[in-house]
Amino acid sequence: MKLRNLVMIGMPASGKSTVGVLAAKVLGFDFVDTDLLLQKQEGLRLHEILAQGGPGAFLAAEDRLLSGLRVEESVVSTGGSAVYHQSGMNHLKRLGAVVWIDVPYGEIERRLGDIATRGVVLAPGQSLQQLYDERQPLYEHWADLRLKVGREDLETTVNRLAHLVKSEFELRL
Repeated sequence: MKLRNLVMIGMPASGKSTVGVLAAKVLGFDFVDTDLLLQKQEGLRLHEILAQGGPGAFLAAEDRLLSGLRVEESVVSTGGSAVYHQSGMNHLKRLGAVVWIDVPYGEIERRLGDIATRGVVLAPGQSLQQLYDERQPLYEHWADLRLKVGREDLETTVNRLAHLVKSEFELRL
């Protein structure tokens, strides 16, 4: 089976964008970050979209964006909340293979820093741990491939991803 696109899902701060850019270079693909596209589409930064419209408006705008995305030979980094959208995720799965960058909670917490400026969709009163626990089964549901990542360096993570993808698809890297 030929790899048309590679779609990255996972928690905020899991490394989807950072790993995605490097994976795109290795694969010879373009790189697309749906968070950046959403900011451009809405004319606001992610945390501003959340502050002005609330989680519902943010999620509706994100679903519209994901459902209408058109890419070929691209690595697509999605926002952490992409997995809430059945229509958007079904569309992304039709576009290519979905890879879950699975990072343990403690590492996500360490990497995130100030969550308020990250544009993370949280329900009122919801903790980061609760969000993590809520999303884990969604990531598992949508993923075609799962890459477990800890505190290894970026190069190791990208190499592991490349080998995972190579073993699943007809690729020469």
